[in-house]
Amino acid sequence: MLKKDLVELCLLHLLAQGDQYGYELLRRLHGAFPDTQESAVYAILRGLCQKGCSEQYVGTASDGPARKYYRLTDRGTARYGELLRQWRALLDALTALGIT
Repeated sequence: MLKKDLVELCLLHLLAQGDQYGYELLRRLHGAFPDTQESAVYAILRGLCQKGCSEQYVGTASDGPARKYYRLTDRGTARYGELLRQWRALLDALTALGIT
């Protein structure tokens, strides 16, 4: 599982917790992957929308400009489960080798 897949897994995990706007997702993700480029995160978010794993909508305006929110779809929930299974299999393989 490569870093892109891990970032995708993390984004899907965060979206499974509820709708979130892009900057909030980016901020939370930077806590785990501080060297991840903002453009890469938004590219993955766009890809998730294109694959039907998430939907984007404009939320109600706050004090600033309207925010783009993302929500998980049924397809995204399935993708999340698939990536989570891959991650757990990788952890099991590493543990079997004594790496973790």
